Amino acid sequence: MDLISDLWQRATAVQPAPQPSVMIALAVAALALVLLVWPLVRLFVTVCHEAGHAVAALLAGRRLTGIRLHSDTSGLTLTRGRPTGPGMVFTLFSGYPSAAVVGLAVAWMAGAGYAAGALWLLVVLLALMLLNIRNFYGALVVLGVGAMLAIAGLYAPPVALSWLAHGLAWTLLLAAPRPVLEVAGNRDPGTDAAQLARITWIPRLLWVTLWLLLTVGALVFGGWLLLPGLRP
Repeated sequence: MDLISDLWQRATAVQPAPQPSVMIALAVAALALVLLVWPLVRLFVTVCHEAGHAVAALLAGRRLTGIRLHSDTSGLTLTRGRPTGPGMVFTLFSGYPSAAVVGLAVAWMAGAGYAAGALWLLVVLLALMLLNIRNFYGALVVLGVGAMLAIAGLYAPPVALSWLAHGLAWTLLLAAPRPVLEVAGNRDPGTDAAQLARITWIPRLLWVTLWLLLTVGALVFGGWLLLPGLRP
């Protein structure tokens, strides 16, 4: 019971927001990660992408049969249900905005002082995702990310937790538009955009444009939450 009580206290404790200079440095560092070590960052984005598909499928009443993450930073979420219709459209659509949604959620919680709570919430979501992973590499990635966040939540001082949460938010927000730009030039019939075009008759590039508007809009709103002097 003492361990559970200690975990709850750490998860619900309020952490101080970083100083303005630190916040700007975190944004610059996140941008450098997106530009210089994109394969590593893209792997985290793919985790969010596939989780988005999975959550959308469950909300739409589809049956989730498994998630796979691959070493080339691609992923696959398998569901059962009608191959067309609103549920399938919602499931296919939800992948690309998911990293931006997670980034906004972390930014909002960290900005409110609950950086540790945001990290522990991600640990819980990753644990649930792990139950549906169907390949060894994917399990290793999800388990590794969850373990790192859990260790930070257990042992990192409050200031470090705040830095980590804000840096994670910046990284996801800045990274989210890049896969959308990549899929814009991808003519593979298996992409989410191509599948949406096939079952809705709405052109592929219109779906890409909508994703781009959402991810860039999330970046702007997230910046408004995170940057010093702009957050209410």
